Order: sequence, then structure tokens, then C-alpha cells
Amino acid sequence: MTEKIGVLGKKSPQRTGVERVVNAPLPTVYGKFQAVGYLDHDRGEEQVALVYGEIGTDEVLTRLHSECLTGDAFGSQHCECGDQLASALRAVAAEGAGLVVYLRGHEGRGIGLLAKLRAMALQAEGLDTVEANLALGLPVDARDYGVAAGILHDLGVNSVRLMSNNPRKREALVRHGIRVAETVPLLIPPCENNITYLRTKRERLDHHLPHLDAVVSSS
Repeated sequence: MTEKIGVLGKKSPQRTGVERVVNAPLPTVYGKFQAVGYLDHDRGEEQVALVYGEIGTDEVLTRLHSECLTGDAFGSQHCECGDQLASALRAVAAEGAGLVVYLRGHEGRGIGLLAKLRAMALQAEGLDTVEANLALGLPVDARDYGVAAGILHDLGVNSVRLMSNNPRKREALVRHGIRVAETVPLLIPPCENNITYLRTKRERLDHHLPHLDAVVSSS
């Protein structure tokens, strides 16, 4: 807890970290979840965890999903994000217990929606996703997973089976005190519109995408 100096010289408390605000039932096409809403006091973001069943404390099937408006809402084939979100929700429901933490503020690997669209425009001209961010003077990946770890701690989760192809997510959770018992691949079949993007994620961002081997070798 930090303190803020008010305009009259008085100290007033300023909250830090994540605060659970609301818990509401959320029936979906994948099953009946509980939507647990949080406020990230450090960044001012509103966050949500979708919890299915009785999750327990250890080896909880978990997805940390970075917000992607174009993929999650519009069905963009530039990336695989929308399909990954749907697959994660289906997997959690099939497991009978688990959760998906939907991380707002992670749009475009943390650069924001408009910057992501600018980067996509540059990719249409021939740059890859890494080169496009750098050409705009932006970081390749600006995401922080501290808020995700805070949410997991609040939910009583000590260890997870993490649905991800990104080793940096695993490393980030471990740094924040969440044990990763297993990494569960979340592999989406590539299409013509995202194969170059996926290859770049594997070759330049170290994502584990072994299913691309057949596509790469036949191209």
C-alpha cells in the first residue's frame, strides 16, 4: 500500500495491485462460467477471469489470454487469437474445472489497438510482426503478467497447467510465484492469411509451434 499526498497536504491511501470487485454467473456457448471482475489499481485496467467448476489450488488448467479485439471479436485470420480463446474455453469446460484470465491492455502484445493496426498495415507491405513494431519505434512485446499472477493468487491458485505456446508466459508466472506444473500446447491449424505471422512467432519470438513443420516443409 502506498500513500498519495492530497492537495491540502494530507496523505490519502492509494491502492495498488488487483482488487476483486464482482462475481457474476456467465452462461456461454461453452458452458456456465463465473465471471470474476477485477480492478488493476496499478494500471487502471478492468480485468476478468472466467472460472469453470471448482478449480482447487494446484495444477489448475489455465489460459492467460491477451486481449485481441480483431481476433477475439471480429474473427481476424491475421492471427490465431480468436481460435485460441475458443479452444481454451472448450478445454476448460471439457476438463470440468479451470479458468481463462482475459488480460485487457495486452492488445497487440501491449502496444494498443491503433498501434497494432499500424503494424498490421506495415506487415501488409512486407514487414514481419517484429520488424513492424520496431519500425514504429515500439517494443516487440510490452506485456506484463503481474496482474495475471495477482488474479491467480486471489483465486487461491498455487500451480497451473498452462495452456500456451509462449515460454515467456511460463517464465513470468514463475517469477511472480505461480508454479507451472505443465505447459499444455494450444495449437491452431494455420491458414493462408496467418502462416507468415505464425512462422515469425516461432522463429523470432520462440513460440513452440511444432505443427508448422509440415506446412513449412511443403511450402
